[in-house]
Amino acid sequence: MTTIKPFPIEVRGSASRPLGMSPARFLRDYWQKRPLLIRQAFADFQLPLQPDDLAGLACEPAALARLIVHDAKRDRWHVNSGPLSEADFAKTPDSDWTLLVQDVDKWDADVAGLLQHFSFLPSWRVDDIMVSYAEPGGGVGAHIDQYDVFLLQGLGQRHWAISDDPLAPKAFRHDVELKQLAHFEPTHEWLLEPGDMLYLPPGVPHDGAAFGGPCMTFSVGMRAPSQAELTGDLADFIAEHLPEELRYADPDLTPARATGEIDRAAIERLKSALPFAAALREDMLHDWFGRFITRYRNAQLAAPLEKPLNDTALARQLAGGAHLLRHPWSRMAWIRRKSGCTLYVSGQAYPATPALAQQLCEQRELALERIPDAIENSLLLALVNDGHLLPRKSRRRR
Repeated sequence: MTTIKPFPIEVRGSASRPLGMSPARFLRDYWQKRPLLIRQAFADFQLPLQPDDLAGLACEPAALARLIVHDAKRDRWHVNSGPLSEADFAKTPDSDWTLLVQDVDKWDADVAGLLQHFSFLPSWRVDDIMVSYAEPGGGVGAHIDQYDVFLLQGLGQRHWAISDDPLAPKAFRHDVELKQLAHFEPTHEWLLEPGDMLYLPPGVPHDGAAFGGPCMTFSVGMRAPSQAELTGDLADFIAEHLPEELRYADPDLTPARATGEIDRAAIERLKSALPFAAALREDMLHDWFGRFITRYRNAQLAAPLEKPLNDTALARQLAGGAHLLRHPWSRMAWIRRKSGCTLYVSGQAYPATPALAQQLCEQRELALERIPDAIENSLLLALVNDGHLLPRKSRRRR
């Protein structure tokens, strides 16, 4: 029986193999898969940048710098974004603070020289080298990066804790400016010396803090655009290159069976009109188009009520014969679901019933002839409070 050897999480580097293994093996077994600590990846590491030079760079108007101070007793974090000044550094305490400067490789040729050791990666995947200086206890708290990063220890010691538990909670704290994790339970902890390097793939919770004295870390971060960024930029690019005369078209249109409904035929035409719409999930395509088409060419928006009504107040008005008048700038459309439907109003989505959604799209002045059910009542209340339906006393005939 063949036994599968586990992948070691800690290896030792050498002058010929800074990764502790061949680049091919690293990419196969660790890249974007699991963390790796490489002891002495850079033996006898020489600082390419001194702390005073980093502080001076942080004072440059064009530098991207942050000075982060942690009040450990009250667990409060203060973030001062650059450019910084000498006065900012003069006010720092003796411990629990860190200076972070992005893109240092763009400013300093010696720091940029570190990138030659990462030539096994496509150069366009490398984003920047961020350099951090910290006094004892200084760090940014437990967090997650959404990109690969190599954390090279340059000066002093830094304590690193990580969690490689795939089920570790990843909710953020809401009381700090930094995107810190609300809960962090480490599975591995190390003390890194100069020349040691920790590789972390995206999504690994980690926390680093200076230990014992001043500390400098060189973080080689990768460029990893989100799917949202890629999609948005691609859409903009395609839009710039499409001729104005190419538009949504429906020469096969037949009489509408239900007012306001975005039906299956419309969705199929949409797929033909958009270059990449067919690749989207059906529910995502439906939701996007419902929001888009009810925002399209809207010059004004309805204003929410200053004092929202509750169920009782709305029911009282409707029982008194009030009608609901659609706001003139509120565009409406709806899409059937497996159960019920979704009503789209000026780019917002509301759960609805097909009957009420169709009625709202058909009638600019709505007079209810029956008591609405729970879903309908909730919808009407939301539309009234959002300003899309305006309660009006019914006109009395003479």
